[in-house]
Amino acid sequence: MRFMMLMIPKGYEKAEPGTMPDAKAVAAMMKYNESLQKAGVLLALDGLHPPSMGARVSFSGGKPKVTDGPFAEAKEIVGGYWMIEVKSREEALEWAKRCPASDNEVIEVRQVQEFSDFPADVKEAAAGFSEMQVQSKQRQGS
Repeated sequence: MRFMMLMIPKGYEKAEPGTMPDAKAVAAMMKYNESLQKAGVLLALDGLHPPSMGARVSFSGGKPKVTDGPFAEAKEIVGGYWMIEVKSREEALEWAKRCPASDNEVIEVRQVQEFSDFPADVKEAAAGFSEMQVQSKQRQGS
């Protein structure tokens, strides 16, 4: 089972462009990341620049509209993520609880929808999805 653990740091929605994490916090997080890697459960991880450097594309009326960050209405912003593969939701939660997060951080744990989870009509509509995933993983390995 794959799970995405989303780091949601409170206040990050207001962070200025170029805001960087504290070196001590990064060092602690690296130890945690190494434990995920050594356990063989880590598939991917990344930190994200603040939303002030991002953009959102909305589709009101079927037309794309780009809005540059920061986003005034945002209450929670993803600051980074881990993709892990574990045997159960409980194991994913155990890993999330080990994170050296600070008082202002929350980790949301969400299971990835696997192709095999979908009913037949959805599988038919998503024909070719599995091949896209394989090709994407091959490009990442290059």
